[in-house]
Amino acid sequence: MPNTASALSSMTGFGEARGESDRLAVAVEVRTINSRHYKLSLRASEGYGALEPEIDAAIRSRFRRGTVQMNLRVSRLNQADDYQINADVLQGYHQQLVEIGVEGAAVPLDSLLQLPGVVIEQGAASVDPRAVWPAIEPVVLEAVDAVCDMRLREGLALADDLAANCRIIEEQLGGIEQRAPNVTTSYRERLTERVNKAMSELNVTVEPSDLLREVALFADRSDISEEVVRLRSHIKQFNAALADPGISGKKLEFIAQEMGRETNTIGSKANDTEISKHVVEIKTALERIREQVQNVE
Repeated sequence: MPNTASALSSMTGFGEARGESDRLAVAVEVRTINSRHYKLSLRASEGYGALEPEIDAAIRSRFRRGTVQMNLRVSRLNQADDYQINADVLQGYHQQLVEIGVEGAAVPLDSLLQLPGVVIEQGAASVDPRAVWPAIEPVVLEAVDAVCDMRLREGLALADDLAANCRIIEEQLGGIEQRAPNVTTSYRERLTERVNKAMSELNVTVEPSDLLREVALFADRSDISEEVVRLRSHIKQFNAALADPGISGKKLEFIAQEMGRETNTIGSKANDTEISKHVVEIKTALERIREQVQNVE
């Protein structure tokens, strides 16, 4: 059996991370779902959607396919220099107080500071998101690492299930190989029985050579040896692929498709009830494989 300890990665996963610097609090959530191609879908705090190219460049190498849904929340931590007193506005308020006979000293300073326009707050809009990307990137990568770990754990379960279904196919193919040599013999016996019955009822004769020729034609039409060899080869390829760290779901899907093709041919050529039962079991296992490989990266 192949060693599947690190070969497969699922396309579904979740990860999150948080971080804080002198000025920013960053929270990142990442979900990945099935998709035939890689795609990044980013939702970010206002102004930080501009970082999508940087985020894409940082994580693209981690995901070969699947939709990556990322939620990026960035909050500024207030600093003293985020607030500035507008001296002109404050001077204007003071002048108006003097004009109406109110001494500035008689008005508490905190009351003056609450007047419109006296204090200017430097909001998030004044921040260049690319300037703070070095503080955001490590949090993004931590969340992505968590997703990758989860995808690998799910990949282990996928590999085990795929290998189990491949063993079922191999076992059923063994039953087909065991039965195949007897198919022609069984057909000859049935044909001889029908011919003898017809001869006794209709009083006709059949040349032994004609009977042998019919049996030979059937044997040629029902020969599945090549299909069995190819199917066994595909099984070996599938098991080898499961152990390949660089394997993709697309390749597994292709091999499973080829296995299905050979199985269908065996079923149609063999024309045998017992072999048909094995074929049904193989098709059932292949259907489970096809469903599972849709989730392999």
